[in-house]
Amino acid sequence: MGKTMLLNYKQIGTGEDVILIHGLFGSLENLNVIAKPLSEHYKVTNVDLRNHGGSFHSPQMNYEAMADDICSLMDSLGIKKAHIIGHSMGGKVAMQLALTHSDKINKLVVLDIAPVEYPARHTKIIHALKHVQEKQVNDRKQADLLMQPFIEELGVRQFLLKSLTKNENNEYHWRFNLAVLDEKYRTITANVNENNSCLCDTLFIKGNDSDYILPEHKDAIISRFKNTSVKIIHGAGHWLHAQKPQAVNKIIQDFLN
Repeated sequence: MGKTMLLNYKQIGTGEDVILIHGLFGSLENLNVIAKPLSEHYKVTNVDLRNHGGSFHSPQMNYEAMADDICSLMDSLGIKKAHIIGHSMGGKVAMQLALTHSDKINKLVVLDIAPVEYPARHTKIIHALKHVQEKQVNDRKQADLLMQPFIEELGVRQFLLKSLTKNENNEYHWRFNLAVLDEKYRTITANVNENNSCLCDTLFIKGNDSDYILPEHKDAIISRFKNTSVKIIHGAGHWLHAQKPQAVNKIIQDFLN
C-alpha cells in the first residue's frame, strides 16, 4: 500500500468538529464565509477536494474516492465524528460520506444539490477554462476577457479566477486539475454511488432562484435521508452562501445547535 495522500485543509476555532466541502472548480476559500462565523462555536476544518486548490492531483475523480479522502483526513486529525457541510459537488461528497460512513457523521448540511444525476451544465465553463489555459495569459484581466465570450456572468468569472495562480516559473495556470475534471465530468454530474439510507439529521438548503433542487427530487432525497428538513433562501441562486451569507449562516447554526 502506498502512503495515503491527505487533503489540503485549514482549521479554525474550537469545539465540536465541523467539516466544510466546496464545489466543482472551487477551493476552501469559497466557504470562508461559512467557516469564520461557525468558528466562534465550533472547530471548523475547511478542505480542498482532490484535484482542487492546494490538494493533490489524481486521475481518480469519483464520489467514493472523494468521501474516502475526507475519512482519511478525519483519521489523521483524530476527528471521530463531525458535522459535515457541503456545497454543490461538495454536497454530493458529503452525502456519499453520510451513506457509506454514517458512524463519522453528526449532522449533515447539503447546500443546493440533490442526490440525482444532472445534465451537463458546465460545458461553456470548461471551454472558457481551456481557452485561458491555451493562451498563456499575463494577468487575470486578460483571462477574464478571454472567458467573456463563453461566460456572461461576471460573478462566475470572478469565482473561477480565484483559482488562477502563478506557478514556480511565474506563469499563470489553473490550480484545479482541468484535464481530469474535464475527462471525469460525467462522473461528477452522476448520482452519489450508494443505495443505503442515512438516519443522521439532515438539512438541505436551496437557493430559491436555483434549479439544482427541484420538487421532482423530493423522493430521491427522502429515500436516502430519512430525517430531512429543507430550507429555502429567497433572493439567492446556486451560490446562496455568497449571495445571502447571514441567512445561510443563521440557518446552519440553528440546525447544528
